[in-house]
Amino acid sequence: MTGVLIADDDELVRTGLRAILGAQPGLTVTGEAGDGSEVVPAAVRRRPDVVLMDVRMPRLDGIQATRLLLARFPQDPPKVLVLTTFANDEYVFAALQAGASGFLLKRARPEQIVEAVRVVARGDSLLFPAAIKSLAAAYARPARGLGTAGLTAREAEVLALMADGMSNAEIAERLVLGVETIKTHVGNVLGKLGVRDRTQAVVAAYKSGFISP
Repeated sequence: MTGVLIADDDELVRTGLRAILGAQPGLTVTGEAGDGSEVVPAAVRRRPDVVLMDVRMPRLDGIQATRLLLARFPQDPPKVLVLTTFANDEYVFAALQAGASGFLLKRARPEQIVEAVRVVARGDSLLFPAAIKSLAAAYARPARGLGTAGLTAREAEVLALMADGMSNAEIAERLVLGVETIKTHVGNVLGKLGVRDRTQAVVAAYKSGFISP
């Protein structure tokens, strides 16, 4: 059973999400937070697998709440899925930089919300390459020459394909390599960049200037 914590200052939004997720097999809403300041205490009590995090909340926004949450659970943190009204919101890119595994529009269809929760719960990243590229172009402040962390030529190639939204199987086919070999390269990329998942690796690639939006 995947536990979900819903963090949003709009009670109607929380009610709608609770109804959508609670009706799905294998998903359960373990708690709610009406502000970012309530997220960490609620997560400590409920230990959710996924936090649906609104980026704009009155007292503490989703960016700071994400940072505090990941700092509170350094070993096995909940996955953070950011909820936003607008895909080009600068708060979204900041939340991704803070450690969120992906983002989702509040107007997404119920089945898209459910699938997004399942994706991040199983440890995958919710990547929207075109949207992240657009966000990076608008809000990233590249520091040239930083962040590639000694990647080999092959690892750099894999990172670029990750930024295009390719899965391990698709990268393996493109590079004519085995999937297990690609998994090893992806693991090396994450380790060298000091990030937890593919979304964070792609954000780091844009932020460092390794990939230009």
